[in-house]
Amino acid sequence: MVTKKRDYKRERLTESKKRKEDRKARGRARTIMENKGLVRKGDGKDVDHRKKLSSGGTNAKKNLRVRSRSKNSADNAGKGGRKKKRVTRNKSR
Repeated sequence: MVTKKRDYKRERLTESKKRKEDRKARGRARTIMENKGLVRKGDGKDVDHRKKLSSGGTNAKKNLRVRSRSKNSADNAGKGGRKKKRVTRNKSR
C-alpha cells in the first residue's frame, strides 16, 4: 500500500481561522504545562483538555491535564474528545 505524503505547509496556509485559533490554543496549553515543569519536549506526553476546545473548553489550569500519548489517543478516538460508549451484549440469550 502506497501512502501519499502530507503537505503540512500547504495545510497550514489553507486552514480556516477557527482551526488556526484552536491550534494556537493547544500550543499555549502545552507551554503552560512546560512552564509548570510537568512536560518536556519529546517526552511522549500530551496535554489534554478535560473539556475539549471544540466543545467550548478553555486553557484554564483546571481544564488541563497531562496524559500519555497512547492513553489520550485511545480516549479521543479521533472524535474530538468524545469517548466511545461501550456496547455490552447480554450473553444469557
